[in-house]
Amino acid sequence: MSKEDALAAYIIREHRSGRSLEDILDDAYLKNRSTEEQRLRLLERPEVIRAVGEDTAAMAAERVRAS
Repeated sequence: MSKEDALAAYIIREHRSGRSLEDILDDAYLKNRSTEEQRLRLLERPEVIRAVGEDTAAMAAERVRAS
């Protein structure tokens, strides 16, 4: 499993446990292990989009770009 695969799995797992995508993206665990560019790529992965919803992923990507 690649680092990106592990981070995508983390996002999906945390979202399924009830955390908002915004909260997950602000998580130190994710920020310490990825760059802004990597987080944007994670939000484009089909399995992440399916798990969180297309609109939610698009809004989160805008938020990452703005930060």
